[in-house]
Amino acid sequence: MKKRYFASFLISLMLLASGCGSNTPPVVVASIASSAAYDADVLNGTTVSPPNTASVLAGIDPFSSSEYRAFLLFPLVGAVPGNAFIDSATLDIFIDSITLHPSASSIPIRIELVSYNPPVIPSDYDRVNLPPLAYTTIIPPISTADVLRHVRIDVTGLMVEAQIRGLSNFQIRILEDDGFVYPGLIEINETNAKAPLLVVAYH
Repeated sequence: MKKRYFASFLISLMLLASGCGSNTPPVVVASIASSAAYDADVLNGTTVSPPNTASVLAGIDPFSSSEYRAFLLFPLVGAVPGNAFIDSATLDIFIDSITLHPSASSIPIRIELVSYNPPVIPSDYDRVNLPPLAYTTIIPPISTADVLRHVRIDVTGLMVEAQIRGLSNFQIRILEDDGFVYPGLIEINETNAKAPLLVVAYH
């Protein structure tokens, strides 16, 4: 009799661990492409790239000292319900090229969650005019090993913040990270086959 009760107890634990018999809804995965018409980069806070370009730039050109900040927009309405619980979120970008400082081996990149009225305007470049709501960094930093490859970044914290704030778009600003670092520039592909993708798992 004890063995039977023990076996029943083990089965109950296994069902609990696997989620069987619970009221937890299944995990849904949404893949959201960025909006090419609104993706852009801003040069030195003055010049916005035209829409539907083949790529956007982020970072500091080590030879001209010009700084680019890239903006990507992913529409959430119809893709992720406002009351959904976010399990994970991943940003997938394809690196076309990088420009490194002669003394550097990688480029530290910062990704900031922002909220603005599209399209991008020059003042969105400024972090005082458009303060970040949350941020993360790409770890490890972008290097030559990432050229012509997909780079996947965990942006779960940013997506959770967007959900808490009830944002209708997941908008990010990509720039070289703060601190004493060598300047470097990355080029992010914007073509259909390799456009930035936001993958959100939720229930």
